[in-house]
Amino acid sequence: MGKPTLYGIDGSPPVRSVLLTLKALGLDFDYKIVNLMAGEHLKPEYLKINPLHTVPTLEDNGFYINDSHAINAYLVSKYGKDDSLYPKDLQQRAIVDQRLHYDSNVLVGTGRALITPLREGKSEIPRAKFDALEEAYKTLNLFLETNDFVAGKNLTIADFHIIAGLSTTMLMHDVDASKFPKLASWVQRIRQLPYYEEANGSQRMSMIVNFIKSKKFTIV
Repeated sequence: MGKPTLYGIDGSPPVRSVLLTLKALGLDFDYKIVNLMAGEHLKPEYLKINPLHTVPTLEDNGFYINDSHAINAYLVSKYGKDDSLYPKDLQQRAIVDQRLHYDSNVLVGTGRALITPLREGKSEIPRAKFDALEEAYKTLNLFLETNDFVAGKNLTIADFHIIAGLSTTMLMHDVDASKFPKLASWVQRIRQLPYYEEANGSQRMSMIVNFIKSKKFTIV
């Protein structure tokens, strides 16, 4: 059996969530960069493995799957030494799934709403988009009210998805520890994971950091 191959780009939070999962599982894998700016995701050879032309895509011995949430659930289910990152217990898994859906339905769109104006060359971002992010921070703080991790007492793939997204949005609007102390503590806790820096640290983040630093924007 060959090792899995991840197709992606470091600037993508979903890709970094899969890198976190792969590192947490201790899997040996290949990482193939798909240069979105050069349109590599639209080339026939990539469309053959992912007609939706998105990243990430995972290839595992001839099996292809896209969408980071599906990829991470698959990886843990197949390769996890135990089920702690994606529990088999139905009630525990339901909570993880709810957090994953919150990520895909709320957090991804909230983050995209902040970044898209910059990608379009705009210099003004409506305050409402930052207010929406504050509401998301408030909800995440609530998730963490009685637990150390977003889906309960243990680290799960839900933590990986949410930190990957927040590490981008926080570049534009940081978590205020005085308003969201549980969330701020969680961010620091996740950053202490031994594989965090390699999967979602400064080197992985350099592309998006440099992009945001290069833009001047005002809140209107």
